Amino acid sequence: MIVNYRSSSSDEEPDNSSENDSSPPRKRGKATETSTSEPLDYGSAKRTEDKSTNKTPRLPLPESMKEMFREPEEQWTDNTEEHGGRLGSFQHERGNWVTYVFFPYKPEESFVELLIAFMVVTAAYGSPLIPSEEFHVSLSKTVVLRHHWIQPFIQSIWTSLTQFQKSVISNQTSLFFCMADKLRVYFNAEKTRTFLGMEISTGTIQLLELIKLVDQTMKEFNLSTFYKDPSFHVSLAWCVGDHTERLKSACLSELQGLVDSHEDGPFYIRLNCKELRCKSGNKVFLFPQQ
Repeated sequence: MIVNYRSSSSDEEPDNSSENDSSPPRKRGKATETSTSEPLDYGSAKRTEDKSTNKTPRLPLPESMKEMFREPEEQWTDNTEEHGGRLGSFQHERGNWVTYVFFPYKPEESFVELLIAFMVVTAAYGSPLIPSEEFHVSLSKTVVLRHHWIQPFIQSIWTSLTQFQKSVISNQTSLFFCMADKLRVYFNAEKTRTFLGMEISTGTIQLLELIKLVDQTMKEFNLSTFYKDPSFHVSLAWCVGDHTERLKSACLSELQGLVDSHEDGPFYIRLNCKELRCKSGNKVFLFPQQ
């Protein structure tokens, strides 16, 4: 069963894109809206006149009355100060929903302590990082859906995952876990942001199988598929601009030392892959893996 709920966290990027409003090749998901009545144009209303009386000149409708019946238009202005100076990858357009597929990670107490230590070290090297608001492993690129695409898109993923689960049951294998322990530096396609991430080292085979299924849906809707040689990871923190070389050369080894010499032994991010999710705008859809 597909469940959706409203996310409590704000989107990292606005719901926008420069894509045109074209429907996907799938017919079952096409939604149409019909209107049962024509809007009343108060500006062109004619006065009913009695032929038996003298004709009077028609007075123009005051502008103030025209404004009373004008439909309000929703406006959006990008203020980079509201999201830490980040630049969106998509130009805003009304009706577009930023969408991606992922496995969530719920931070442990020891993870939070380690992340704070990372912030102290990177700030000392002149590359202050901002902790991520939420943590996850992405199984798709961030794409844009028109609103009427969302339901057929989710249904397509659900159908593919059902086939995957049948294969898992037939092979008598259980739900899988992912583990991450190696720090890496990443950057976005525009090189406007730099990320510190922890790379997945265990469970990549199962993730690659799921990527194939998600990519099938992406192709069906003419959207970008995942990277050919992906580095699955959990993004820990970020900063504006391209600080890749500075982080790699200055403090990456020191940060990795904090991971390896953790008081309870080398620290691992343990990811229980029991619930795949898809976030589209402010809605999150759940796909239980059982």
